[in-house]
Amino acid sequence: MVKKIILASKSKVRKEILEKNNIICNVQPSNIDEDIIKKSLEKQNASPEIISKNLAELKSNKVSQKFPESYVIGADSVIDLKGRVISKPENRKEALKILNNLNGETHQLISSVCISKGGNMIWNYTDKATLTMKKMEESELEKYLSKISDDALYSYNVYQIEGLGRSLFSKIEGNENTIMGIPVERIKEYLNQQND
Repeated sequence: MVKKIILASKSKVRKEILEKNNIICNVQPSNIDEDIIKKSLEKQNASPEIISKNLAELKSNKVSQKFPESYVIGADSVIDLKGRVISKPENRKEALKILNNLNGETHQLISSVCISKGGNMIWNYTDKATLTMKKMEESELEKYLSKISDDALYSYNVYQIEGLGRSLFSKIEGNENTIMGIPVERIKEYLNQQND
């Protein structure tokens, strides 16, 4: 197993998932401007999967340039609703709008992970989960949002599958760690094969 691992993300949930799986890492956020990159890729008609992969790679490569000896993990998750990327909400009004868009619909949650060393990507993986949201009244969605803290709302997209968010869905197909933002089993497999 690799000794020096850095997570290029501020996500507490991603760090917790890695550590539960005995992947001990330091945190070094990449601080890339995700919105500008997303908009630029969308103009080029990039698919949600390509957007997710590119963001994960940009994050890991940027941090890897500063710490070339370490294995740097970059991750990104996007919601794909009928081929359109749904971004994280900036405020509660936007969060409600997103929930209304997902209301009664089936969407995909795409999580990409990239590992870089020496400033370049050396491994990547993308996983998808399919979620079907119940058809709900707007008042029910507002009630749900009133129970979610700001910190949780802006960190974990619009729903927390590990918490209250599970109640929003009639069907969930896929790995829970993927939904929470990091397909850890495949990362573990890869890192276990490395000897430094």
